[in-house]
Amino acid sequence: MNLSRPFILRPVATTFLMLAIMLSGLLAWRLLPVAALPQVDFPVIQVSTQYPGANPSVMARAVTAPLERLFGRISGLKQMSSTSASGLSLITLQFSLDVPLSVAEQEVQAAISAGAASLPPDLPAPPVYRKVNPADVPIITLAVSSDTLPVPRVYDLVDTRMAQRLAQLSGVGMVSLAGGQRPALRIQVNPMALTAYQLSLPDLHAAIRKTNSNLPVGGFDGALRTLSLELNDQLQSADEYRDLIVAWRGGAPVRLGQVAHIEDGAQDRYLAAWVNDKPAVLINIQRQPDANVIEVTDRVKALLPELTASMPASVDVTVLTDRTQSIRASVKGVQRELILAVALVVVVTWAFLKKISLTLIPSVAVPLSLIGTFGVMYMVGYSANNLTLMALTIGAGFVVDDAIVMLENIARYREQGHSRLQAALLGAGQIGFTLVSLTVSLIAVLIPLLFMQDIVGRLFREFAVCLAVAILISLAVSLTLTPMLCARWMPPLGEHGAAATATAAWMRRLVHGYERLLDLTLRHQRLTLTVMLATIGVTALLYWIIPKGFFPNEDSGLLQAIVQTSDDAAFATVAQRQQAIGRALLEDPSVHSLVSFIGVDGVNTTLNSGRMMINLVPFESRDASLDVIMARLASRAATVAHTSLFLQPVQEFNLEDRVSRGQYQFTLFAPDTALLHGWADALVTDLRQQSAMADVALDAQREGRQVFMSVQRDVAASLGVSMDEIVQTLYSAFAQRQISTFFTQSNQYRVVLEIDARHAPDPRVLDRLTVRSSRGDLVPLSAMATLSERSSPLAIHQVAQFPSVNVSFNLAPGHSLSEAARVIEDARTRIGLPASVALRLQGAAAGFEASLHHTLWLMLASVITMYLVLGMLYESTIHPITILSTLPSAAMGALLALWLTGRPLDLIAVIGIILLIGLVKKNGIMLVDFALEAERTRGVSPEQAIREAALLRLRPILMTTLAAVIGAIPLMLATGMGAQWRQPLGWVMVGGLLVSQLLTLFTTPAVYLFFSRLSARRKGSLTRVLSESGIG
Repeated sequence: MNLSRPFILRPVATTFLMLAIMLSGLLAWRLLPVAALPQVDFPVIQVSTQYPGANPSVMARAVTAPLERLFGRISGLKQMSSTSASGLSLITLQFSLDVPLSVAEQEVQAAISAGAASLPPDLPAPPVYRKVNPADVPIITLAVSSDTLPVPRVYDLVDTRMAQRLAQLSGVGMVSLAGGQRPALRIQVNPMALTAYQLSLPDLHAAIRKTNSNLPVGGFDGALRTLSLELNDQLQSADEYRDLIVAWRGGAPVRLGQVAHIEDGAQDRYLAAWVNDKPAVLINIQRQPDANVIEVTDRVKALLPELTASMPASVDVTVLTDRTQSIRASVKGVQRELILAVALVVVVTWAFLKKISLTLIPSVAVPLSLIGTFGVMYMVGYSANNLTLMALTIGAGFVVDDAIVMLENIARYREQGHSRLQAALLGAGQIGFTLVSLTVSLIAVLIPLLFMQDIVGRLFREFAVCLAVAILISLAVSLTLTPMLCARWMPPLGEHGAAATATAAWMRRLVHGYERLLDLTLRHQRLTLTVMLATIGVTALLYWIIPKGFFPNEDSGLLQAIVQTSDDAAFATVAQRQQAIGRALLEDPSVHSLVSFIGVDGVNTTLNSGRMMINLVPFESRDASLDVIMARLASRAATVAHTSLFLQPVQEFNLEDRVSRGQYQFTLFAPDTALLHGWADALVTDLRQQSAMADVALDAQREGRQVFMSVQRDVAASLGVSMDEIVQTLYSAFAQRQISTFFTQSNQYRVVLEIDARHAPDPRVLDRLTVRSSRGDLVPLSAMATLSERSSPLAIHQVAQFPSVNVSFNLAPGHSLSEAARVIEDARTRIGLPASVALRLQGAAAGFEASLHHTLWLMLASVITMYLVLGMLYESTIHPITILSTLPSAAMGALLALWLTGRPLDLIAVIGIILLIGLVKKNGIMLVDFALEAERTRGVSPEQAIREAALLRLRPILMTTLAAVIGAIPLMLATGMGAQWRQPLGWVMVGGLLVSQLLTLFTTPAVYLFFSRLSARRKGSLTRVLSESGIG
């Protein structure tokens, strides 16, 4: 059956079909969303709850524990971890991959609603949850600052004038404000004045709460007209609160201003942010999942002049971080490499054919296949991202193969004297099955990738699908357009230019040289087979000695940093040290800008630490590599006393569910806290002495200072003072208690009650506080309580409701993640870590451990899949082995390239090896297919058949292999943003193809003859058995 015949005979229909594919692809390219990586839902949800003033132990037992008990009942929950810090509970829920994230969200929301009755009734807001997804990171961050306006006022302007407008833009998913201070009215009480007027803090609390109401009061509907009723039920300014009467003493009013200082301030004074060295409010903007990240960013920037004009003149709005800069640079780099790969492939084709018309025939398959893939990408909802474009770049060397094989076969018939039309019909009919075999077996290699169910598999699904689609379109082009063009564009017989004549002469010399070497190897088949078997041993050895990795570290131009100071540092001290480090880093010529923030929020969990996001200057403007820059910044930060700076580059693909001090982390957890901390200290001490590990850090901050108030309950009872009265007094004094809310047309604001900080510099202020007894008199706290100071953890960490600690680390230069994993396991054995203390890798380290188990199985699954497909195509169990004998040399070449360049075998390299498995077997298929046809149709011997196949198929084999090598070279030599992901793929492809090409041209014929003899002996034995049995 000749699949190509109707297309050869109907050139107009074939041309229009190809034009339709081209036009649909071009249209889809304009509509494709652009992103750094495919949209992948991570099965991780974080639940955060804020309770200002609560210490870690209160947060753990009052908020975290009730929620954890409810979350623990959710089906499909894989791991639950939590952090309880001052005023913050953060619970991270990791679900199994087979649980849809939408279902997990519903379950989490239902659990939060069910647990509302178990939580403190005075929480400022119910727990909120969010998905932890790298694709949901802010695409652009704006900084808003002012030299004259206070930060709370700037925050209010941003909240009321900018945030809503930005959220209304097409493609914007969410707008959130960070780092600033939400405005509030603060009532700062003088405890001595309060006592002088015989008032307690609960008295003040009760009086203020009654001043604001926001309820409907109705109206009047008379006989002639209708009137609404309005009431001055809201106090909305500091002056109005100062005049508020809170009590009567001796017939005279006691106003709030007489016992407290009232001011417009911040809702939480333990939050601060700076852009460079300037206080600021940050606006984080996230995109919708299907939106084009570049278009959304451009819309935001286009709106900025209008938004800036709506703000006071003293307010500055600047773009702080723009993630699309790295995405644009990375995608632009891939596009440039894609165009270069296509051009190089065309040049290689021309170098062999030396005819413009002959070069155009196979070359047209490249743009058609790649552009046609865009249409499929759009239909299935994919984006133009680093992985999909990388698939098309590497595919540029693949998709031309089928067209070259088709052209070469038709040209052979043309050289035998057939007309162009006859040559096209005969050549396409003969080679059609071979092309189908080549394509189906190549796509079969990608099947294991398509069915990987972990996060990595989901990430690379778009890569595999795009490559498979491009290969399928190239097959369609090769079976339709290529033979049709050959029937019309092939030059007349005998028409050869000087270049074509020179090429033909060069090719004849090459074939003659190859013929002599081939005859030599076939005369020494045992030695040739020994060499092939030796490649298997060398491949195994290289796999054993090459270090393993997870994903390459990407240079996105953005660094994240944790600044940590002493556990008992005051907030003002933390702010001073944070700013000092910021100024030191800004002096580095590679730093463009930075944002710095401190305080407890959903990212930062302790008051003694802060976060920084550091923007580096563009890649081409730097004076050093990323590692050198990071080391230089660490040295600058070391000049600030009593602080530690932990730096790591921001990665587009990030499996971490928390910001840690190092790039990798693991968790220790045990039922007993003292046991856990003892063994954690021992393990960390051991790991810090290992050369493969760097920046090993423990997150157990246990040296915070705490004042413990011991209430003598018997004395309190005799004085008529309840424990609730004491707690209410302390809550109102020191916890930034939000006691009321007042509303305006544009926003709502909290009223915060506290002791004036000028009267509360240390715990001695407790001696001046009084509580009201049941008899109505005021009793000093000192009459029933004693104070002592002790150490206390700044945060309480748990995994599966057991106490836990997190250990983070980086890799020392020249060491791999596989070495670090081995070091951790050795240290665990060396110190004798008991079974009661569990160790669990987290994030990228856990992903690496899983990938290490999957790598060999993934490659084995690809080989088995290909064997099964080839067996079905050839109706043979022997010949697929001959074809697969090309694989060890390709794997050896790939691993040799990694070893010589000092690169680890990471997942990108593994993907490259899998592609090699599908690509290099094409050479074997072309040889075996021709040899089998010669044996069956002409009855020649196996020796003659495989020799003819090797000589006749040498040119298409060289052309297809060289095209694939040339297509991979731009990836191998990639520079700029995102190059770290593309380089391993290029090195693996080039190394594997070159070594495989050198060896398989000689080993494949020897293997073919070995299995032919084996098959003949089996048939002979079967014939003798049948004869002796009287059968046949």
